[in-house]
Amino acid sequence: MIRVIPNYKRIYNDMITRKHPEKQEQCRSILGKEDLSMLDVIKLNDIIFGIKDKQTVIFNQMHRSYDENTILEILSYQHKNNMNNTQLANHFSLSRNTVAKWKKHFVNRHSHSLKA
Repeated sequence: MIRVIPNYKRIYNDMITRKHPEKQEQCRSILGKEDLSMLDVIKLNDIIFGIKDKQTVIFNQMHRSYDENTILEILSYQHKNNMNNTQLANHFSLSRNTVAKWKKHFVNRHSHSLKA
């Protein structure tokens, strides 16, 4: 099964150019990256569209998915910033159970990359 990954860089460049040119400067550093992580996509979305009402935030959060690299990036962020699971969950709008599950699944397999 081939998994097709959207070209988020192109999508967001087009969206900013056509609909939100005033946001171009704020998004420049993220869009300048060679590859965008899911965290980058989330940051771009927040910059362009801002925070919505609580119901929209809850709906969007329920439909987010994270690839392995993004999960490792989030867990690395926790390590670098000396955060506990609750602090990390609040920072990224995740559940504590999700963070605990990720740590159980990924930390032992990738402990060397989380300390970088």
